[in-house]
Amino acid sequence: MTDLHIRPATPADRDAIWAILEPILRAGAVFALPRDGTAEQALAAWFAPDHRVFVAAGEGRVLGSYYLRANQRGAGDHVANGSYATHPEAQGRGVARAMGLHSFEAARAAGFSAMQFNLVVATNTRAVALWTSLGLVAVGRLPGVFRHPVHGPVDAWVMHRFL
Repeated sequence: MTDLHIRPATPADRDAIWAILEPILRAGAVFALPRDGTAEQALAAWFAPDHRVFVAAGEGRVLGSYYLRANQRGAGDHVANGSYATHPEAQGRGVARAMGLHSFEAARAAGFSAMQFNLVVATNTRAVALWTSLGLVAVGRLPGVFRHPVHGPVDAWVMHRFL
């Protein structure tokens, strides 16, 4: 998408972010969050105090969102972590790729030296392919750690890249 603009989220973006998160959470296939959670619960998690939240806007609306945070505290706080969500109608159009690239720059600017994703569900092949194409390497496979609503217990990847 050529008209995509990524910016820090504001409180006015909360409803648009919930519209993106709700169908993803209800499907239960990619996030380790309650499938039956409320908007308030999901948005409290997304906008946690230690998260820097961004939105990807285009076509006059919010098409995606991600947050960036330290993966660990203390001696591990030099490694970033994030979570990404694209509106179902915008999938396959480069929104997630743009957010991923933006997050690497934002993390680098914030002083992080690497990015690590702790739980990339193995059946989420689009995400695995995206992160691999952006230079993340699967450094560990966690057997059966995610309860997929269709496939039952499935593996997840820990993925990492230096910034």
